Amino acid sequence: METAPTAARTFASYEHLLDDETRRTIRDRAAAVADLSVLHVNTTASGGGVAEMLGPLVALSNDLGVATDWTLMEAPDAFYDVTKVVHNGLQGDDEPLTETMQATYREAVAVNAAAVDDEYDVVVLHDPQTLGMVGHLAERFPEARFVWRCHIDLTDPSPDYLEFFADDLSAVDRVVVSRPSYADPLPVEEATVIHPAIDPLTPKNCPLDELSAEDAAGGDVGNYPVDPDRPLLLQVSRFDPWKDPLGVVDAYRRVRESVPDVQLAFVGGMPDDDPEGMEIHRKVEAETADDPSVHLLTDLPDAGVNVMQRTADVVLQKSLREGFALTVSEALWKGRPVVGTNVGGIPLQIADGENGYLVEPRDIAATADRCRRLLEDDALAARLGEEGRETVRRRFLIPRLLADYCALFDEVR
Repeated sequence: METAPTAARTFASYEHLLDDETRRTIRDRAAAVADLSVLHVNTTASGGGVAEMLGPLVALSNDLGVATDWTLMEAPDAFYDVTKVVHNGLQGDDEPLTETMQATYREAVAVNAAAVDDEYDVVVLHDPQTLGMVGHLAERFPEARFVWRCHIDLTDPSPDYLEFFADDLSAVDRVVVSRPSYADPLPVEEATVIHPAIDPLTPKNCPLDELSAEDAAGGDVGNYPVDPDRPLLLQVSRFDPWKDPLGVVDAYRRVRESVPDVQLAFVGGMPDDDPEGMEIHRKVEAETADDPSVHLLTDLPDAGVNVMQRTADVVLQKSLREGFALTVSEALWKGRPVVGTNVGGIPLQIADGENGYLVEPRDIAATADRCRRLLEDDALAARLGEEGRETVRRRFLIPRLLADYCALFDEVR
């Protein structure tokens, strides 16, 4: 296990974004659990929404007096090959989970559980990679309370994968999901819904003129191959089949029929715990190799993601399954109109026609139609973008996430 770096954040840095009642609520909830010690465990310190939330969340927790640590699992590549299959299985795939794969998983979680030396009042295990640690930890620390925070879409999981985790789920004190229906297939009596959130102070989300000197170069659109004077469609996501990048390409081609100078950019990271990403990247690259107006940009600095989102005329999130999609909140926060699919956590953020558009996940024609509307109507795009930013300010910023976790810890203590 490795200690993860946390952001240099204080609660006071966010107070200008909050109304008085919200500020008081957050401080009161943190004070109520200031006697507790908390551990968060996940697999990576960068490259995904979980890590991006944990950095500021842990920092703010400590700033408000809730002693909180964050550690990372350490495991061989074979473990992450297995957990990618597990991730897909819990989202509905039926690839077999062989005995060898199960043994690889169980060995890695046992080693990592044994590496936890300190005792905590509450341990939060994030996603399937860490869930298998719970039995080992509960045996060693019987007074602790264990929370499994699942960030993925569990609407239609493969039964074999639920059975694989049955004992682990029975050992946790609380499951946390992003929407109520995700908990329906789980063999648990009670689940808590907590919506994810973005950090508005990071280089990925702050105004470009507030970037540090170190980050400023990454936030210069001139460093990227897109033409800022031409219409730009953008999808920010992992190169993952659930994000349907080839469907995005199909929608872009339909838009191009009426907006011939439109461009398409994919911005995606290659996280250490996602071995499938490179394969999907190659497929998209091969499909678009003859089109100079399609750009595949990987592992941009956070400031680069920021400037690409602010440069885009329309941001897409064409997921087939989606736990939440923090990339939607990021784009809305920047006042960009978003066309997202009506799956998972996306409709929690987008009200169709009010602060963005929702389409069915495989409806290429509707996706292209909404993109065209926004490209051809600047006033519409501006109105939806303004409403989107206010939605995020009220509901999807990190201080609210801290308040929700503090309330949860008070319940399970």
